[in-house]
Amino acid sequence: MYEFNYHKASSIDEAKKLQSEAEEGKFMSGGMTLLPTLKMRLARPSDVVDLAGISDLAGIEVTSDSVTIKAMTRHAAVAASPEVRKAIPALAKLAGGIGDPMVRNRGTIGGSIANSDPAADYPASVVGLGATIHTDRRTIAADDFFLDLFETALEEGEMITKVVFPIPDKAGYMKFPNPASRYCIVGVMVSQKGSDVRVGVTGAGACAFRVKAMEEALGVNFAPEAVAEIKIPDGDLNSDIHASSEYRAHLVTIMAKRAVAEANG
Repeated sequence: MYEFNYHKASSIDEAKKLQSEAEEGKFMSGGMTLLPTLKMRLARPSDVVDLAGISDLAGIEVTSDSVTIKAMTRHAAVAASPEVRKAIPALAKLAGGIGDPMVRNRGTIGGSIANSDPAADYPASVVGLGATIHTDRRTIAADDFFLDLFETALEEGEMITKVVFPIPDKAGYMKFPNPASRYCIVGVMVSQKGSDVRVGVTGAGACAFRVKAMEEALGVNFAPEAVAEIKIPDGDLNSDIHASSEYRAHLVTIMAKRAVAEANG
């Protein structure tokens, strides 16, 4: 690990000031990605600004039509929330299956989606539920947020403050996890809200994406058999020691079927 200056901010304004005044400042939420990256000397920020002390960035708010999760809210808090479990059970389930207990008790939703790890769980829910990401500068629609491998629409120094999920009529999430890390080989979130159907996929490609063909089929018949014969192209999918691109393409269909079945109860 290279030497850096550590700051623990107590407010959003203080964090932004510390980051902007640094030669190369980085925000840190749960540290589940940044700290290992620093330990392996894959990054060399001049300053690290810890957001853990900002109380305004943590908490869950549920209304009749939305679930708002503030950026510094831990995965474990989302999984354990009775309000989230009632409003969007699939979202609570997703949070409860992230990593291991240590990761769930330290990792945050803001840090997860800002990192845009291709194998992270939360991106599937952001895309699959049609969430809106709020930052200190603007709001960003789910479909515009994830751009590529570890790349999002966030600008330099822009901070996620909360994520707002509309409450669907029904939703389901299923993933095929790496048995060691619990990262997604493939994860699929499906949702239906009125006539709007969404299918969000994580783990398969460079970043989270939607499957329009499945959405159209489920819009006609929201049942597992509607997507059973839909195959997605594997040319742009990830291929590594854990799974080939062909196998990931196959898993997208399998996980989508299971997610729809779960959504239907």
